Amino acid sequence: MADAPSTPLRPACDPATELDARFRAAIHAVAGRDADPAIRASGNAKFGDYQMNAAMALAKELGKNPRELADAILKATDLAGIASKCEVAGPGFINITLERAVLESSLASLAASSTFGVPPATDPHAVVIDLCGVNVAKQMHVGHLRATIIGDSLARVFERLGRKVWRENHLGDWGLPIAMTLAKLIREKRDFARLTLDDLNAAYRGAQKETATDDLDAAREFRCGPHRLAELELQYEPARAAMEDAKKTLIRLQSGDAEIVRLWERLIEVTMEQVYDAARTLHCKLGAENNRGESFFRDRLAGVVDAFAKSGVAKSDRGAMVVPFADRERPLLIQKSDGGFLYATTDLAAVRFRTFELDGDLVVYVVDARQRDHFKDVFDAARLVGWSKTKDGTEATLVHLGFGAVLGADKKPLKTRSGENFTLKDLLDEACERGAAEVMRRAADPNAPTHGLAESELRAIGAAVGIAAVKYADLSGDLTKDYVFDLDRMVAFEGDTGPYLQYAHARIASILSKSGETAEAIARAPFALAEPAERALALHILRYPQMVLDVGRSLETNRVGLYLRTLAELFNAFYQSCPVLKADDAAVRLTRLRLCAVARAVLADGLSLYGIVAPERM
Repeated sequence: MADAPSTPLRPACDPATELDARFRAAIHAVAGRDADPAIRASGNAKFGDYQMNAAMALAKELGKNPRELADAILKATDLAGIASKCEVAGPGFINITLERAVLESSLASLAASSTFGVPPATDPHAVVIDLCGVNVAKQMHVGHLRATIIGDSLARVFERLGRKVWRENHLGDWGLPIAMTLAKLIREKRDFARLTLDDLNAAYRGAQKETATDDLDAAREFRCGPHRLAELELQYEPARAAMEDAKKTLIRLQSGDAEIVRLWERLIEVTMEQVYDAARTLHCKLGAENNRGESFFRDRLAGVVDAFAKSGVAKSDRGAMVVPFADRERPLLIQKSDGGFLYATTDLAAVRFRTFELDGDLVVYVVDARQRDHFKDVFDAARLVGWSKTKDGTEATLVHLGFGAVLGADKKPLKTRSGENFTLKDLLDEACERGAAEVMRRAADPNAPTHGLAESELRAIGAAVGIAAVKYADLSGDLTKDYVFDLDRMVAFEGDTGPYLQYAHARIASILSKSGETAEAIARAPFALAEPAERALALHILRYPQMVLDVGRSLETNRVGLYLRTLAELFNAFYQSCPVLKADDAAVRLTRLRLCAVARAVLADGLSLYGIVAPERM
């Protein structure tokens, strides 16, 4: 994960920021040293709004009584104009209750901010996120779902933080497997203008099968007799011929043969049509401008090996070039003895490009957790040769954000009922259909907000619900762990689900619409946080910008989901205990409508960090 700066950026509108500054000054005055005050939200409103928790750890370091140290820190802290009540409790906590006026002015500041109080980025470098990573001529599968939506969500977070973000789709679009597929399609005289991705997928598998020589290779390895070898060589002559054809096709492609390049580009076009369609369905920002595949780096691979050899980081091993490491037995192979390059060679070229040319000081690879060792070796090799630095020499943070598998109800990798691997298209189609069915079922109720809408509108809402269900279930959990794909649970409008949050947003939008007040009139109303439920909701809203900063530092997307779920729950508690539309006083009605409006806006912005649509009606 990215290292946090020594003085982390904090949102000005969050009262915890001011508390942090004042307690830091007091700790320095009392203890003669700088220390994090450890300001935390109170777990129980009856003890206050925040706690200062630094005294216990600091007292242990200084050999002092923690409660006495806490009392000294509290006496040295200037809390005028911010806290209405502060007291030492327990073994040395300091409980803090904010002045109501501070809460109201802070909330007004957040509401007036176009970034919801998220402070502007100060780092001039870029963030580079490796996401999606499809292979040309192959169907997208559920692993691509995770690589795409996790990467897109992180990109959205960094964009909200004001960083320059590069989404990099590292296509598998070069090398012998692609040439094998291309050669097979040419031999079969296929009409490339009419090819579908299913055709390409079948050709890819067929090419792998018809060039396989496993039995012959095994016979040679185990030194079978000459008669058996001759028999197998005759049997596998078509396979050798197909492989020879593929190698010639690869040479033509590498040499820039216009006709072969045109056909190769058609394979990419057919593959990416489905990728872009899936991205649109998922509300992910991914287009042709994000594609930088293996072919992009093909002319840099010889330079990679040369740079490693000249620096002495790589050495020759039986004709191959390897990078040895002092702390592990396995070396990193960057060139085979026959002169061929490997995935590691391409990945090293990509690291160099992303840190130096794209100027990324944080490079995140959202790739299957099974690739952990590969990326550890690649990153360590890049550091050894000095390729982990930006243009100005800043050391970049290289992160492999490995994700777990998507499992079926049987806790095994997700399959269709026929036992086949789920393609991403199948999964998304089913999610959209299930969401549409649930929305239309609810719309049959005459009292439902969606009753009377055209079927096309209901299906559009249903698709958004289905996709929200899939994305939230993925992004709101621990990314490194496997998770069970259960659409019945995911599309529920209750519980810890994406549709529940969408429904909460639609409900607030409905309240605002039914009020009859204009957005301008509501925005002019002051905040008046007189009730405990109003105060609790306001405090949580004020923690939104810090949550976004925390996700940027930790890369833990589940923090967004936890924040939004708590926001929805606190709003429901507020709405139950504080009449809004039926408030007795017109001024109170307007102030509560304004609290509703800012809660809706923050909820919508939070959902956008997941790329989830926030419907006005459900």
